[in-house]
This record gives sequence, structure tokens and C-alpha cells, in this order.
Amino acid sequence: MGMLCAVSFNRYGRLYYLDPGELRPQVGDKVLVPTDDGPEVAECVWAAQWVAEDTAGFPRLAGLAQEDDLRRDEQLRRRKADAKVAAKRLIREHGLPMKVVAVDHVFGTSESGSDRTTIYFTAPHRVDFRSLVRDLGATLRCRVELRQLSARDSARVQGGIGSCGRDLCCATFLTDFEPVTIRMAKDQDLPLNPLRISGACGRLMCCLKYEHPLYARSSDYPTTGQRVSTPEGEGRVVSRHPPSETITVRRHSDGAVSRCALSDVCGSRQAYEDRPST
Repeated sequence: MGMLCAVSFNRYGRLYYLDPGELRPQVGDKVLVPTDDGPEVAECVWAAQWVAEDTAGFPRLAGLAQEDDLRRDEQLRRRKADAKVAAKRLIREHGLPMKVVAVDHVFGTSESGSDRTTIYFTAPHRVDFRSLVRDLGATLRCRVELRQLSARDSARVQGGIGSCGRDLCCATFLTDFEPVTIRMAKDQDLPLNPLRISGACGRLMCCLKYEHPLYARSSDYPTTGQRVSTPEGEGRVVSRHPPSETITVRRHSDGAVSRCALSDVCGSRQAYEDRPST
């Protein structure tokens, strides 16, 4: 048991959970988060509170952001914005099929030397950007790196709203991408329409993967069209809902449709199959 707080580097961006240590940041406070490139300013979006999990493996806050930290963070944001504008302009001049997704900038230190700007982009194929890097370095007057992102990584970096109306899973809590197959959509009785089962990245939705175990364990459910007996009378299964462990049944007596818990359905699956149809 320990204390955790959640911070975000961008508004509506991914949440990062940290051990506040002796600090007690409140929602809206600016805090310092340790990173590979030194402490960075983030905003507390979930105040420190006790949790049941072991917090020994979580990174610890480096402190509350001071005026110097806030000024440095504002300067960093301006450098990122300037680099993004310059990158878009030079990409147009070079006629390259690239789209700038995000920009990262790191101020130089005595150990690392000069400033470094990393530009993340997407492209339909591999791009020869050597001349672009030279022009960017001369324009921004720092070391420049370009990194091509996949469709899924691009959606994670940019964020957005999914078809469910919530923030993209990859931009909020998913840490790794796992293979998603069309078979998972079939097991979940979803229409095999690419527009219905594809995410913002154009690939199969990630939620098909982490929701699939619920449907994989639904072998005890009666299949659609089978005759079942419920507390409200006999009927036939219209649809199944494994996440809530319920099924929708159309009653024979009046044709009404109702949802009932799986535990209220009498008999086993084999018993349903053995019942004579009417």
C-alpha cells in the first residue's frame, strides 16, 4: 500500500502515475517529473491519494515546479512550435510525402552538448530526408533527428476520440500494442465492416484484443437462435452480451424482447441443443 498521483504533460494527454513521496500535489499543480533528459514540467490531474497496490516500482516526483522551471517549460514549448512550423515549410519546399506528427526538443547540457530536436512524422513509404535534415539543422541551429512512426504510434502521439466517444486507448492507458486479428471481431459478433471495427489509425481497434478473453470464455452461452427458458418464459436468443454476462431473448408468448442474466437461463448449452424446436 502506498500513495500515487497522476500527471500529464499535455492537456488530455496520457496519464503517468508517480509516487509523490513527501509531496502532496493537488489537481492543477505543476510538478517536476524525472525523465531520461532531466526533470520536465507536468500538470497534476489526480491528487495524491492512498492506493491498495504496491507503489515501490513507481518513479518518484522530483518536486514542485518553480518559476525558473515554468519559464524553461514555456521556452521549450515555443521551440517546439517553431520547429514544427519550420519542418512543415521545408517539407513542402522539398516536395516530400511526409506529415509532421509531433516535435520534441531537448536543451543542451554540459554533458550532451548542443540542443536536440526530434521530429516525428508519418509517410506512405520510406523517405530520403537527408537534404531535409541539413536544411532543418541550418534553420533551427541545433542537431535534428527525424523518426518515422507507424499508423498506430501516430494515433498514440496525436490522441483523439474513438468511435465509443472516449479518448483513444493507445493515448491514455495502453502501454504496448498487441496483434489484433479479424477472428477476434468474429468471436465478438461484430460486423466485418472495416469502418465499424477500425480505429482512428485505420487498423483494427485495440479493444478487440483486450476484450477478447471475455468472449473466448463464452462457450457456455447459448448461441443466437437457440431456444431457452427464462424466468419470464421461453423464447429464443437474439444476442449475447459476455461483458455483462447477459443475453437478449425474444419471448414466444408475446414477441417481447428482454435481457436476462445468464445465471437465470435454465439448463446447459447441451440442454438447449437437445430441446425440440417449435
